[in-house]
Order: sequence, then C-alpha cells, then structure tokens
Amino acid sequence: MKMKRILITGGAGFLGSHLCDRLLAEGHDVLCLDNLYTGSKDNIRHLIGHPNFEFIRHDITQPIFLEVDEIYNLACPASPVHYQYNPIKTIKTSVMGAINTLGLAKRVKAKILQASTSEVYGDPEIHPQPEEYWGRVNPIGIRSCYDEGKRAAECLMMDYHRQNGVRIKIVRIFNTYGPRMAINDGRVVSNFIVQAIKGEDITVYGNGSQTRSFCYYEDLIEGIIGMMATTDGIIGPVNLGNPSEFTILELAENVIRLTGSSSRIVFNPLPQDDPTQRRPDISKAKELLHWAPGIPLADGLAKTIQYFKGALNSL
Repeated sequence: MKMKRILITGGAGFLGSHLCDRLLAEGHDVLCLDNLYTGSKDNIRHLIGHPNFEFIRHDITQPIFLEVDEIYNLACPASPVHYQYNPIKTIKTSVMGAINTLGLAKRVKAKILQASTSEVYGDPEIHPQPEEYWGRVNPIGIRSCYDEGKRAAECLMMDYHRQNGVRIKIVRIFNTYGPRMAINDGRVVSNFIVQAIKGEDITVYGNGSQTRSFCYYEDLIEGIIGMMATTDGIIGPVNLGNPSEFTILELAENVIRLTGSSSRIVFNPLPQDDPTQRRPDISKAKELLHWAPGIPLADGLAKTIQYFKGALNSL
C-alpha cells in the first residue's frame, strides 16, 4: 500500500483518535489537528513520539496550509451538551471548517471526506432514513447550530466538487459509541454507563420509547476508511450506522444488566426537537462499500463499560 500523508481534523476526539490509530497501523503519515475544545490529549498520548504521527493544535475555523494527500474532516462537537454550550462556535466549526479544509483540498488536490451526521435528517417523517430523504430540521431550534451546520457543510462539499472539481466523500454517521468517549460527553450511551457504574439514577428523557441505533466505533471506522477508498465517482452521501433499532429504555435496561448496577431509571422531560425515531437505511453502504456493522450492541457495550470503569477509577 502506498504511504499517504493524511490530515485528520478533530483527530484527538473519540472517533478521530481511533482513526489515527488505524491509519498509522496501515503505514500512513498522520497529521492530527485539534484545538482540544472537546478532544483530549489523553486520546492520542500513546501516539506521541510515533515517527509517522504529528499533533497540530489548531482551530480549523482559521485557515491552515499543509501538504497532504487526504483529509478526514471530523472536527466539530458532536454531543448536545457540547455543541449547545457554544452554539455560535459549533456552527462556525462546521461551516468555516468545511471552507478551510475544502480550500486546502482544492489547493493541494487532496481527496476530502466530510463526517456528516444523521442529525441532517432532524426528527424524520420517513423511517428508516435513506440518503434521498431531505430531512425535517428546525432551523431556529436549540439543535440547529449542529444540524444546520452539518447540512451547510454538505452543501459546501457539493459546491466545491461541482464548481472546482474537488474530490469529495460524504458520510452521514449515526449514533456511535465505544472507548475514549468523554466521561462528560453527554450522549446517551456514555451517560447511562457512567450513571450505572456510579450507582446513580439513570436519567431517561421522555418516556424512553424514542428509538436509536448504536454502532460500535470499530465498525464505523471500517466504513469511513472504506468510503475514502472508493473511486472518485462515488461521493455520497452514504449512511454509516447500525440498522438494529432499540428504544432508549431498552438501552438503559441493557446497561443496568451488563454493569450489575442497582441504579433505578428516572424520567425527565424530553428536550426540544429530540428525534422520536432514528435508524439508518444502509443499503447504499452495503452496495457501494460492501460494508455492514458486525458487532452486536451487548458486545460493544461490554467493552465500553470496561473502558469507563478504568477511566472512572483513574480519576
């Protein structure tokens, strides 16, 4: 395999750091760019000193000039707690980050992959969600900084491709979980696991009947790399996620069982614009990438629980 020089924005984050690991293992030269707003040096500490690894502390809302062959644009807070904390920063990261990485890709003729999200579908009227569905997003709601930011980033990707011939790939990532999620991440899997390990009440929003699909990070990384490896004629968007659907209440019960916790489940009001159903149609991923997730929820949760037990014990 030809060694490539690869830039990963958001490379110190949960998914970005695992992508760094995988691409280094394949023998590539990896540039990890992150401003550490939600990423952590702990996620990449084991890579410091690796001859093919370089960490660049930089905010992608500002231009950067590098020579690279490929770009994975993963930079953006991905959990409601973090992206709603500074919503202006969130949408700037999505929009200006896309402009700056696309400008770089155009200048050096690099291939670029945009990590988009299932949030572009909003609270969907179609289930499961195919890529052809345009979504149902509240453009002025508390989640719109993330939802509309990612939609704008997809728009920019397509326009740079049509107008300037930039080689692009777009993946829409559905709920993903696993080791290196932050303890205070705010997403449902990490929330439930941390609460269960501590023996605290597990907080379910609404009545718990809303559904999600949960993809273990190893499966997701395979899908992302597979998408980048496709021919230039395949640009996406392509859904990446696990089509197995669970209610939030089922997830909470699974976490309690796997942790052996005595936590009880309590119910809080549902946040504004929280989707009632979310499951990917992965027909395109199967056809174009020959990809489908293979790790069952129980297995992935068990590995993630072990990680969080260690992380909490080290505090």
